[in-house]
Amino acid sequence: MNMNILNKDNSVLNNFIYEIRDENIQKDSLRFRTNLERIGQLMAFELSKTLKFKTIEVKTPLGISPVNIIDEQIVIASILRAGLPLHNGFLSVFDKAENAFVSAYRKYIDSVHFDIHVEYISAPNTKDKTLILCDPMLATGGSMERSYKALLSHGEPKSVHIVSIIATQQAIEHLQKTMPMDKTILWLAAVDEKLNNHAYIVPGIGDAGDLAFGEKID
Repeated sequence: MNMNILNKDNSVLNNFIYEIRDENIQKDSLRFRTNLERIGQLMAFELSKTLKFKTIEVKTPLGISPVNIIDEQIVIASILRAGLPLHNGFLSVFDKAENAFVSAYRKYIDSVHFDIHVEYISAPNTKDKTLILCDPMLATGGSMERSYKALLSHGEPKSVHIVSIIATQQAIEHLQKTMPMDKTILWLAAVDEKLNNHAYIVPGIGDAGDLAFGEKID
């Protein structure tokens, strides 16, 4: 599995990561959502460099110019609900992409242990297309794995780009074991140290869904 960790290089991306982490700045839900979208736009730009392109000719008012454009059918898929702002960032870049949504969530058995449940999926045909699967936090990797397998019911994609803002090494290792290694590329903004007893990323940011859309009743 190819892996890209984008905060290893200094860029404006790190400013947005700082703002979604800061416990005071992140209290502004509009700013938090906007920063997730901005990070999505920057990650989409980096991802676009690896896609297949073709050359076409475009007629301008003064002549003809060759232009290289993306030559892939893209499906952007997100895990509800936290993935929506990141999804919007990618969609603003890949504006002709098709869209898919998966409801995957933790159902707790007790205060520590949980199972991953998938209850809803809305997706186009994904067969032989480029699938970009987004979720801002990659804690254990379980939700991402289950969401990918649920999407397979709509067709096996040609390639899979897994996109997350913050991941743990545990999640990376889980996906290396469970995803198709020959066609999966992992895009991460940052990798954090560990999980706590409730499987939240440390230092992380907290609950991305709650920060973006308000606290929920479990």
